[in-house]
Amino acid sequence: MSTKRQGELLMALCAVMWSIGGILMKYIDESPFLIAGTRSFISGTVVLLYMMASRYKIKITKSSVSAGVCLCGCVTCFVIANKMTTAANAIVLQYIAPAFVLVITAVFLKQKLKKMEIGVVAVTFAGIMLFFMDELDLGSMAGNCIAIISGLFMGGMFIFNGSIHDMSEKMTGILLAHILTAVIGIPTGLITSGVSVTGIEIACILLLGIVQLGIPYIFYGKASSMISPLSCSLLGMIEPLLNPVWVALFYGEIPGLFALAGGIIVLGAVVFYNIWDEKNSKQLQNT
Repeated sequence: MSTKRQGELLMALCAVMWSIGGILMKYIDESPFLIAGTRSFISGTVVLLYMMASRYKIKITKSSVSAGVCLCGCVTCFVIANKMTTAANAIVLQYIAPAFVLVITAVFLKQKLKKMEIGVVAVTFAGIMLFFMDELDLGSMAGNCIAIISGLFMGGMFIFNGSIHDMSEKMTGILLAHILTAVIGIPTGLITSGVSVTGIEIACILLLGIVQLGIPYIFYGKASSMISPLSCSLLGMIEPLLNPVWVALFYGEIPGLFALAGGIIVLGAVVFYNIWDEKNSKQLQNT
């Protein structure tokens, strides 16, 4: 098997493993902070063991800390959103991150947006509005808003992580995110709601920490060195496509028609932007 095929397989497996997060969280009747913190404690242990086995050094830099803080915010907000709104809404709204990247770079980094990029942002936010046209209660509305904040944090992570070229520094950012999430999430969850877990919940937490988050990050790290960022992005779209499918099949949670339409628009805009950006970058390199 060629290196490219290996990378594609690893990235596809990574996205499939990421996609089981929604259904596993639905079966855990605990505080979202406790879920996020415990999951990150377990997955952080997996990442640390991988770094030790691969002899990656811990490199604390401004970029790794910034990426870690953003990833912490992303995963924590996603777990909270997953408990407050549908799994489909939570995961799709998180994937508006590329639109936030464009907005952040334009507002804070003073980079001028191209007409195509402005169009992508406009279409993406139009799709977001459809999520709020379903008949939702206040909890679901709040969950949608938190999912959007998760996407904002993910956009920040992409920006800071994109400035890191050293693998040790990249993995350090991921490790710091898990440590920070565990330090914040576990005490907050215990104080606000306590804990009374069942055997099924313990099994789901272990699966979340090891199979859904820990191992996939290792796969992603390897895949990103074998295939292009575009391939990683497009294969990563397996996650928001499968996540609501598992929840619908095994939990019976079906998103509304407006949310489905909004999801198609948002994911379509993200795929289009990734392909357009890759093609545009190649044209600039050839000139």
